[in-house]
Amino acid sequence: MPVILATDLIVYFLVAMIVYFIIGAGKEGTVKTAWSELRKNRLAMVSMVFLAVYVMTAVMDCVRWRDPVLMTSGEASRSTDGGVIYSPQALSLLDRAASKMRLNAEKTYSAPFSDHLFTKEPVELPDGRVVRDYPKLKFPGTHWLGTDKVGNDVFFIALKGVRTGIVIGAGTTIIIIPFAIFFGVVAGFHGGFIDDIVQYVYTTLSSIPGVLLIVAFMLLFGNSGYQGGLLSQKEVFLRIFVPNDRLFWLCLILGITSWTDLCRLIRGETLKLRELEYVQASKAFGVSSPGIIYRHIVPNLMHLVLITFVLQFSGLVLAEAVLSYIGIGVGPEMGSWGNMINTARLELSREPVVWWNLFGSFLFMFALVLPANIFGDAVRDALDPRLRYR
Repeated sequence: MPVILATDLIVYFLVAMIVYFIIGAGKEGTVKTAWSELRKNRLAMVSMVFLAVYVMTAVMDCVRWRDPVLMTSGEASRSTDGGVIYSPQALSLLDRAASKMRLNAEKTYSAPFSDHLFTKEPVELPDGRVVRDYPKLKFPGTHWLGTDKVGNDVFFIALKGVRTGIVIGAGTTIIIIPFAIFFGVVAGFHGGFIDDIVQYVYTTLSSIPGVLLIVAFMLLFGNSGYQGGLLSQKEVFLRIFVPNDRLFWLCLILGITSWTDLCRLIRGETLKLRELEYVQASKAFGVSSPGIIYRHIVPNLMHLVLITFVLQFSGLVLAEAVLSYIGIGVGPEMGSWGNMINTARLELSREPVVWWNLFGSFLFMFALVLPANIFGDAVRDALDPRLRYR
């Protein structure tokens, strides 16, 4: 039985946009011109490969289904009305592809690529004596980033955090951009009373401490949502869809509190663009205001939108880690780099130090944020004709 979370739709939309631009790269136009410039930038191509791996990992973690509960005879269990009983655990393609890492758990901590536990325990020797030593692992040398306190593979936990990072970065930015473009363009182009209202709205929102607003919103709406782990029947709508997802509420509140800065930039740029000659000529020829905005204003704002998209994406990935660290991010059963950092907080104070949880989350965040920044800068340069023909 397939299971679709509300946040899975964000990843599907992101993939659809990528496919749209891939198709556009084969046709004459701005996308094809930008792609021809990007191919000359080796660093941008390497960054694109990293981003593609992350997106594919997120997609694999968004395709999930529940298996039927099997009886001892091997047949599917059925309820009294004849319906098949499905397991409350929905496993994704990533879970199934990395089943060895998911299932090969140890007793407790073990260092990366180690064949022994990280802590000493009483071990009985062949001659019957009991000494304190490092016991051997059940699966020696297979844990690339070691194991955590309960013996789970840290590399697999970091992989599960990829989807959360992509959803937070892309989903929140998708919410930010339409709000910012609409209100910023309307305020800057029309001015007057409309401009005053929009300025009042985003100034008021900017005056509210963002963390307090996020905490209040998540306490009201986020606690009842799906937080990872097992699914209950009341959380599933139409047997396959889970609309109440805690991660979705987190994306929504981050989007609502983060669009004001981009809106302010777009408003200022629109104030400049509306006074240019070609806009004044369009007005003289009788072109309607929506037509001028669609043909002349919005296309000349895309460089601001692109740069902000990249910066917001990177910042939001890091923000999720901070919010999960203080306990208002995603649930503890959902893969998150912030939860890994929160776990590492206590591990760094013990002796000997368990460092690989923190290192794993840092490595995966660094390998996502840095290529995103590099690739975004390269796309911006490829779309700038002044740099293209220099």
